[in-house]
Amino acid sequence: MQTVNIHEAKTHLSRLVEQAARGESFVIAKAGKPLVKVTALDVPAAGQTRRLGFLTGEISIPDDFDRMGSEEIEQFFGDNA
Repeated sequence: MQTVNIHEAKTHLSRLVEQAARGESFVIAKAGKPLVKVTALDVPAAGQTRRLGFLTGEISIPDDFDRMGSEEIEQFFGDNA
């Protein structure tokens, strides 16, 4: 894995980012001490983004969901809760 100093990274940032995006990670160092590793992100390709509703049919919400725990809340806070 390639190691570059901060000055070189600033000078050649565009080239280094393109390199990392191709899967060639690199390390940025300061005074020879490694500080950070730059690597490509694993993001879904266009059209593969998960959308709301992807768990449809796999989970269920009780009909009384908005009233769950109301008795306990009433005990803690009285009738004004």
